[in-house]
Amino acid sequence: MPFDGRTPGQVCRFLRSGVKSPSKMKTLYILRHAKSSWDDHSLTDRERPLNARGLRTAPFIGSLMKERDLMPDAIVSSPAVRAKQTAELVREAAGFEPEITFNERIYEASVGTLAAVIADLDNEVDRVLLVGHNPGAEGLIYFLTGEIAPMPTAALAVIDLDIETWADTDGGCGTLRHVIRPKDEMPAK
Repeated sequence: MPFDGRTPGQVCRFLRSGVKSPSKMKTLYILRHAKSSWDDHSLTDRERPLNARGLRTAPFIGSLMKERDLMPDAIVSSPAVRAKQTAELVREAAGFEPEITFNERIYEASVGTLAAVIADLDNEVDRVLLVGHNPGAEGLIYFLTGEIAPMPTAALAVIDLDIETWADTDGGCGTLRHVIRPKDEMPAK
C-alpha cells in the first residue's frame, strides 16, 4: 500500500539512505508454470506434467521473452515436473544461455521463503527468471510491488527492483513493469 501517496518503489528509496541509480537495479521475472495435467490420479502433485495447452504456452512465452528482449542472466525453478518442463521449454524457445537451477524451496513456497530464495541469488547476475507456483507468485508480486496481479498459468511478471544486491530485497522495493498473460497474447485458434 502506498506510503504518503508514494509508490512502493518510492517508499523503498525513501526508507533507504540514498537513491539507487538505474544501473544498480535488478530485474526479476516471475513465471508461473504452464497448465498442468490432472489426468493421472496416481501421480503426486509434484509429479504432474504439463498438459497439451501447457506444452503450447510455455514455448510461446519463451518466444515472447526473446522478442521483447526479456533475457535473464540466471534461471531458478521449482523442481516440480510442471515447473521444470515450463522452465526447459521457455529456455529452449527463447534460446537462453543460462542453465536452469532447481531449488527445492520454491515448491509450495510462502512469500517469505520466495523472498529468501531471491536474497540468496548471486549478485553477479542482474536479471533472474524465477519459475514457480501460485499462490506464491501472486503473493511475491504483491510483497515486492504492492500491486495485485493475477497470475494464470504461464503468466510472466516483470519487476524492476530498486536494490544493489539481491540480499537487499524487501517489501515495496519493486515496480511492476508489466504482466504477460498467454490468453492476452496468443492468436485465436
